[in-house]
Amino acid sequence: MNPINADQKIEIMNYSYKISKKLALLIVVLAMAFTSCDNDALDETPLDFLAPKNAFESVQGIRQGITGLHASVRDIWFTDGPNQDSFAIMLGSLGTDVAFHGENPGGNRKLANYEAEMTSTNAQFTFFWETSYRVIQQANILIDAINKSDDDIWSDVGEKDAFLGEALFFRAWVYRFLVPLYGAVPLITEPITFVKTDFERTPIQEIYAQLEQDLIFAAENLPDPGSEEGPGRITQGAAFHILSEVYLDQSKFQLAADAASMAINGPYALMTERFGSTIEAFGSGDVFLDLFGYGNQSSAANTEALWVIQFEPLITGGLRFPGERGWGPAYFRMGNTPDGFKAFRGELVNGSYTGYLDTLGRPVSWIKPTNYMAYDVWQSDWENDIRNAEHNIKRKFYYDNPESAYDGQEVDFSLYPEGSRDAIRDTCQYIYPYFLKHADPLNHFDDPGRSGGGYNHKDVYAIRLAETYLLRAEAYVGLGNTALAADDINAIRNRANATPVAAADVNLDYILDERARELYAEEFRHITLRRMGKFLEKVRLHNNNPIYPACNVQDYNVLFPIPQSQIDLNIDLQFEQNPGY
Repeated sequence: MNPINADQKIEIMNYSYKISKKLALLIVVLAMAFTSCDNDALDETPLDFLAPKNAFESVQGIRQGITGLHASVRDIWFTDGPNQDSFAIMLGSLGTDVAFHGENPGGNRKLANYEAEMTSTNAQFTFFWETSYRVIQQANILIDAINKSDDDIWSDVGEKDAFLGEALFFRAWVYRFLVPLYGAVPLITEPITFVKTDFERTPIQEIYAQLEQDLIFAAENLPDPGSEEGPGRITQGAAFHILSEVYLDQSKFQLAADAASMAINGPYALMTERFGSTIEAFGSGDVFLDLFGYGNQSSAANTEALWVIQFEPLITGGLRFPGERGWGPAYFRMGNTPDGFKAFRGELVNGSYTGYLDTLGRPVSWIKPTNYMAYDVWQSDWENDIRNAEHNIKRKFYYDNPESAYDGQEVDFSLYPEGSRDAIRDTCQYIYPYFLKHADPLNHFDDPGRSGGGYNHKDVYAIRLAETYLLRAEAYVGLGNTALAADDINAIRNRANATPVAAADVNLDYILDERARELYAEEFRHITLRRMGKFLEKVRLHNNNPIYPACNVQDYNVLFPIPQSQIDLNIDLQFEQNPGY
């Protein structure tokens, strides 16, 4: 699916949520044009611009609306919001058991210090809330339009239901992480076309009932993989996957297993043979490396991809993803060699050396893996597990300056005079194991504006079938059937050449370990830990932030704060804050 261009960035949707930027959840959509009024003179029919009233009168218009939803969700993955802290960066890893802020572990950004940062007035957490409800509003406008559309515009009812299922999927997907993060939130299922100041928190079970309904419809009506209109469009497997998560949230373990099985037993399959294009920069390579090779995420040969975010940076409307920038260590910043020369000369761009080694771009070390993630989870199969191979996790860095006697030697901080190095920066910012999922070695484009900028230029998995297997294993543990859980886990471990796990050793802790090995830098770890009731336990056990142990997490941080702006604007009904804030 090609992103819409800059001129088209669906004017429909921009119009529908423009005012919401100031009003948080109090979305004011088309207030001037569509507010109820007895004066018919104010009820204008748009003729020369797009608005919900005239934009969705054709299948093409509705298709553009779906494209707008995809574009907004892509922006959620990475957008230049407050402090550049996107959903993928913040919710994916930071402040959990697997990662902390490497660039500045003693700061008050990127969940380095929960107590100071996670407040009801923090711009980042307000941004999460506003952005989420903006997508919900977009989805509701589109759902309403499809339901009210003239049947004559559709080739058949199946086409209409497929579009409707995709819109319902996106609404459910957003609520899927709103509830674990904020608890009871307002459930909104209709477009808001007026100023509303009396929102109330909907009971969680009522929200989940709606999500079940929406996702069941989506799963029944979305296309099989290969039948979708274009790369990145939602297929049935993604809906079954999210439905399984929703059931797990409610401890409906059999239903969760059944939903996951619908994807696992469908036209999807784990990749077990090498495929696609891969530049083998640091070793021989394997199928796990191929999963993350440039262009392979959306390849027709990739049967493991359930949903892939399309960034497509080289076309109009495309974006870049700061994968290298976020997950890589800032080795180029470490200064000199032991004999006083610049440690990393780097590549030549416009006549100047950039200081970027190994063609790995310009990492900033926003996300530093914990010792648990970088070392502990690999101990039992250090040599066997291909996910720990040198071409998948870069653990060695080499001086890169011919002027130095150390050129080509592995970086070793013990070679420096005592007291000449900053131990925290050395190990938290400059050099640490670099998981190469988001890196793109030897594939930075020649454009100087893009070369080495810390951005990768490949699409990103939103859902991969390997995670679906682990969801079903979690459901089987809930059912007390650890034998079946072990079978699902071993489907992943066998692909990774790791030692199979015995049924007696399977529990939620083991599944969390396996999810870390398989899904680091992919899953929204915050959501996973909260679903399992393990957030506080695992953060306190494994997050080794050297300045703020466990990132100074507090008991009440198990929920995010409701933005104070939302509470202040809800003037006609009291909106309760989450405990502790």
